[in-house]
Amino acid sequence: MRIAVPNKGRLHEPTMELLERAGLHIESSADRKLYADTVDPEVTVLFARAADIPEYVHDGAADLGITGLDQARESGRELTDLLDLEFGRCRLVLAAPEDGDITGVGDVDGRTVATEFPRIARAFFDEQGVDPELVEVTGATELTPHVEMADAIVDITSTGTTLKVNRLAEVAEVLRSSVHLFARPDVAADPKVEQILTAFESVLAAEGKRYLMMNAPREQLDAVREVIPGMGGPTVMDVAGGDDVAVHAVVDERHIFETVNELKAVGARDILITEIERLVE
Repeated sequence: MRIAVPNKGRLHEPTMELLERAGLHIESSADRKLYADTVDPEVTVLFARAADIPEYVHDGAADLGITGLDQARESGRELTDLLDLEFGRCRLVLAAPEDGDITGVGDVDGRTVATEFPRIARAFFDEQGVDPELVEVTGATELTPHVEMADAIVDITSTGTTLKVNRLAEVAEVLRSSVHLFARPDVAADPKVEQILTAFESVLAAEGKRYLMMNAPREQLDAVREVIPGMGGPTVMDVAGGDDVAVHAVVDERHIFETVNELKAVGARDILITEIERLVE
C-alpha cells in the first residue's frame, strides 16, 4: 500500500507527525528520497508535490494520498475522500483591490481574474452565473491587479494578512479547504486502507482529550461520577488491600482545570493526568 504525502512546504511536517502518531513510523531518513519504508512492511510512503498527489493516486503510482482538498478539486480527478485530517486549513477567496469598483461577485462578469486554480474558479463562477476571463498564473497571484494583468484574483488565504499587505479586499469565499486522506476508488474498501483509516481516525479522536486516573473512597464514588461522566461513564476498579476504588476516565482537555479541583473537593486523590496518543472508538 503506497501513500503519497507532501514532500515539503507547510503540509509536510504535520503530515509526518500524523504518520508517526498513527504508528506508521518511517524507518529511515526521508531526506532527499522519493520514497521510504515504514514499520509496516505493507506500507510505503511516497514524497511528491502536494499539487501532484491527486495525479499520483489517480494514475496508480500511489493508492492513498494526503493533500489539500483544494488540490484534489483542482486536479479534476475522481478520488474517494476518506477523511478530513483537520490541519492545513485555508480558504480560496475572490479578492480585488480594496479601493476598486469590484465589491461583489457579479462585478467580475466580463472582467479578468487571475488564479492558480482555474478549474475551481470556473466552477464557482458558473454557479454564480458570471463569466470572467480567467488568467492562469503559477505564483504571486496577489500582484496581478497592481501590474494590470487582472482586475481580481482567486487565491488561497489563511489569515488574510497577505491580502491586506497587497491592498486587496475579500469579495467572496470560493472554497474552504483542509488536508484530507484520499484513495483511488478501486482500493477504497481494501482491508489495508481500512486499517490506515482507523489509525488516522484514532489520532484525530485523541485530539484535545486527556486520560485521568485517581483513587477515591468507595462511598464517594457517586460524587466522583457526577464530576467525570467520561466517555460512556468512568471505569471503576477495586484497589487491592483497601476500601478505595480506582477511577479512570477520558475527559476534554478544556475541562481539566475545573475537573481536578472538583474531584479533590469530593475526596479523590492521587490524580494522574496523561496525554492520549490514539483513541480507537
